[in-house]
Amino acid sequence: MVQGVGFRWWTRSRALELGLVGRATNLPDGRVEVVAEGPRPACERLLSALRSGESPGRVDHVAELWASPRGGLTGFVER
Repeated sequence: MVQGVGFRWWTRSRALELGLVGRATNLPDGRVEVVAEGPRPACERLLSALRSGESPGRVDHVAELWASPRGGLTGFVER
């Protein structure tokens, strides 16, 4: 549950530094969903950053789900 602490902005910044495309979206229940596409090593680095404790706010759990890229994404947006 992350609200009002800049978490999505921080995630977007890390993703763009890694050359990833995707989004960070607030969900109705207060969680944040991050969808990122790019080279697997870059995605793994984003996961590490999300788990590092360096993000704004408090992250209690990061769940990951790997899938084939869908494509069609440009940039990295906050929703």
